[in-house]
Amino acid sequence: MAIEQWKRAFFNGTMPACALRGGWLSFCLVDELGDGKAYGGLAYEMADCAGQRYKGHLDGQGFARLEDICRGPVVLVFDALYDAEEGYYPTLLKRERYPIPITNLQVRAEKTRFKHLGGERNEQNPACRLGDQYYQVEVRDLVRHVAHLPPLTPSAHGVQRHALKMMADLGFGPPEPVLSGVVLFPNRHTILEVRPLRALRPMLSIDDRFCALNLYQLALMSTLSYCDFGQQPPKKPLDQVSFPLEPSVGNLFAEKLSGYHEAWKVDGEQVQRFYPLYEEVPYSLRFEILPFDPEIYPQNRAELGAVQEHPAYLHFFDDDKFGTDTQAFISHHDEVVLIAIRGTASAADGLRDANAHQVDFADGVGKAHEGFYQAYRAMRDFVLRYLDQFYRSQRIVICGHSLGGAIALLLAEGLRRAPDRNYTPLLYTYGAPRAADAKFTDGASALVHHRIVNHNDPVPSVPAPWMNTTAKLWIPGAVTLFSAPTPGGLLFAAGLVRVGGNPYQHHGEQQHFMPITLEDGTQASVLWKPGCESIQEAACNRALQLHGDMPDRDNLLKQLFQADQHFMTASYIPAAWATLRRWQHTLESQGPLVTPREYALLDHALETMRQQLRDKNRELEQRRAPNQRGQAHEHNQALNAEIDRLNTSRERLHSLRWRRLEVRDVYGSHSHSASLQPSLKRWFSHRENRERSPVASVPSPVHGDRGRVHSLDIDSIV
Repeated sequence: MAIEQWKRAFFNGTMPACALRGGWLSFCLVDELGDGKAYGGLAYEMADCAGQRYKGHLDGQGFARLEDICRGPVVLVFDALYDAEEGYYPTLLKRERYPIPITNLQVRAEKTRFKHLGGERNEQNPACRLGDQYYQVEVRDLVRHVAHLPPLTPSAHGVQRHALKMMADLGFGPPEPVLSGVVLFPNRHTILEVRPLRALRPMLSIDDRFCALNLYQLALMSTLSYCDFGQQPPKKPLDQVSFPLEPSVGNLFAEKLSGYHEAWKVDGEQVQRFYPLYEEVPYSLRFEILPFDPEIYPQNRAELGAVQEHPAYLHFFDDDKFGTDTQAFISHHDEVVLIAIRGTASAADGLRDANAHQVDFADGVGKAHEGFYQAYRAMRDFVLRYLDQFYRSQRIVICGHSLGGAIALLLAEGLRRAPDRNYTPLLYTYGAPRAADAKFTDGASALVHHRIVNHNDPVPSVPAPWMNTTAKLWIPGAVTLFSAPTPGGLLFAAGLVRVGGNPYQHHGEQQHFMPITLEDGTQASVLWKPGCESIQEAACNRALQLHGDMPDRDNLLKQLFQADQHFMTASYIPAAWATLRRWQHTLESQGPLVTPREYALLDHALETMRQQLRDKNRELEQRRAPNQRGQAHEHNQALNAEIDRLNTSRERLHSLRWRRLEVRDVYGSHSHSASLQPSLKRWFSHRENRERSPVASVPSPVHGDRGRVHSLDIDSIV
């Protein structure tokens, strides 16, 4: 297409700069509603094709006009750094490691809002009719340093990026190390609609108190920990990185949520949609993935080799040094540091690392499972290095599934006891095995730990309190011990007694998913705190099905074939979602947490279990020699103690009939947040979240939706 007559003098090899003056141009920055007040007073800088620079400030309506300039193209930038002391920005600007070059333009764009709830491009801005040229721009179009900013969102009205390169190729303007800015042409009024710089972040409560919000959100984050970080290139990047793999940790935080796009996939084979509850925040308050910019940060330079820092190095732990197969990710914003730890993903590695031997917990008191302890020590320095750089009194929230939950417990206690740090971790674990002995548990009593168990998940049953041996000694004898136990062996397998030393013991307050099948076949789940070993060790599902015999706690190997109750996408996440919906509905209706029919089913199950224990107690008594009957015996004492705990469990169940929820029970520290209702509106906009059943039925797994996260943690079993 022919160049317009007035432009020809400026785009030829003999006249790279124009001596003619007398031109003018004007421009206006506006938000998505066409209002320029959000950008009023901003300082700008322009360079014309002759190399002359112009500086000025927008007026109160975001407008500026230049007269008597060279009649050629100019480049506009808004590169002045933020210079106030407001909010979280000074922390980011002045931190020792990875200071962020936040401009005044970025701060203004973070204070604007999208016209549409989902952040879709606005195609009907009223201001577009007021100019000769209309562009939809983003902050990264107008500033020099962009590594910390989100990827561009496609637009039909995007800036002409080739114009900037064309000016550089023709030698127009002063030399610039980086091509940046928007090209404007003279004798035109240009409208620049700046996309709001907002992000989404998963809502997390920072209260000690258990809440349904964290139950669901951290189940999703624990599952995400099984994904790769997804950085390209994964090692030794030269000038930039990207995160194209979906799902992956980097893709979720650095691209999806940073670009204001909701994401629901946390497992590569996931079919059902489970959306986190997202809150909209200024971009700088998102869960941060640190920038990669070798020009600004010398530690990013590839010549550093193995110690080169880049996002995967800083946020992702994948142990290839100590051979523990441990994987975790860490990120933060102004209120939370989030650490999610993966369970074992390789059955072969699990068998190799299986080790129930106890070793001293060097960072506290008591003894820990040696395999879990080795994994904790492998990642400890990685976490401490991150906290040294980015911890600013946020709440440290740690979560993990299965083996990841056991490591998370040791990590949380290690951080709590770290000298001169004042860390106060908040811990949620899912299907975690016992990780340490009774002395450790007593010493860690101040650690806030909400331990989630899905009804017949076998993994929390192990290591049994009596175990203190290496895998190669235990595994060969397991078939004999568990397939045909003696009466004494039955009690050992049930985990009710021990032999010598301090027993393995669970830490934290257990929250148990109790399954319910109603008359119409609907599957539901009640979350409660049972407080008894029979349920704590995942045997209650047998009683609920009312087989009429002792729950198969004597045969741990059989439980392994029911290990689908251990899986995240098939079991824990659906049950957590159902609990959140149940509690939301209960809060709205001000009704009880369980219906009369649910109470009757659960109470009958508990009474059946109690009767089974009594029958077993009488049976053992009859087997004893006549002269020993009636005497106190360790086996009988253990069974009587369990019967007492079942009585306590029935009392707790009874209290659910009258319990009324508060907002804080459901949403924790977000209960009175201004962002709660908009976040709920966004969450309920997805049809998957509009289930209104009074019992919030558990979604049935879609065929094939078992997920990549479902390999059994053999190292957790032993």
